[in-house]
Amino acid sequence: MSDATIINPKHIAIIMDGNGRWAKAKGLPRTLGHKKGMDCVRSTVEACSQRDIEALTLFAFSTENWRRPEEEVGYLMGLFLAMMKSEVKRLHKNNVKLRIIGDRSRFSDKLQKAMFSAEELTKNNTGLHLNIATNYGGRMDITEATKVLCRRVAKGELNPEDITDEMLQAQLALSDLPEPDLLIRTGGEKRVSNFLLWQLAYAEYYFTDGYWPDFDKQELDKAIASFSIRQRRFGKTGDQINTQK
Repeated sequence: MSDATIINPKHIAIIMDGNGRWAKAKGLPRTLGHKKGMDCVRSTVEACSQRDIEALTLFAFSTENWRRPEEEVGYLMGLFLAMMKSEVKRLHKNNVKLRIIGDRSRFSDKLQKAMFSAEELTKNNTGLHLNIATNYGGRMDITEATKVLCRRVAKGELNPEDITDEMLQAQLALSDLPEPDLLIRTGGEKRVSNFLLWQLAYAEYYFTDGYWPDFDKQELDKAIASFSIRQRRFGKTGDQINTQK
């Protein structure tokens, strides 16, 4: 396939898996795997900006990841805070708009303030929308959206029978962006792990055995090329799609 025929997705979502296993395979501490993974975040953001991808959403820390060893969780929080301080100016310089999705209440005040400052600095940028999902879960996202509509019902502002898919979707994270059309997961696992459960309903999935610290621009291009040749039918038949071309 020539470059001319490559169709870029508008919104790429990535489950960055395999940092710990990458480190273990090399006889290194798991923490070094997470540190190396941060380098891949930087290069992937740069690659998506260069390829005119509209949005990139990265699964950094799930609601279930608190179950990991306390030392590792503490390291991840420190790494995230360091990233907020060291990378935000670079993002701003490159016209990237940063957004953090998920429940921030469990994070330290220092980290919450750093998140807010980073979003404020980049909020008017018009380039790549970079979304970091941290202390995020798809079930939580849907539950919180449901609560919003339930409150409206309780106040008499809304009848339960009038609730639509669109109304619920409007309360979810990233509702102002195109839904992810390509999900990439590294590390060899083939599941979505409670990530953007509603938003990924019609995404194309791309799984790779390589660990996240080894993910580079060439691997990103492989995923995009795979996406480009898939026929996206959204419930229609292949013949219907072909006649629309």
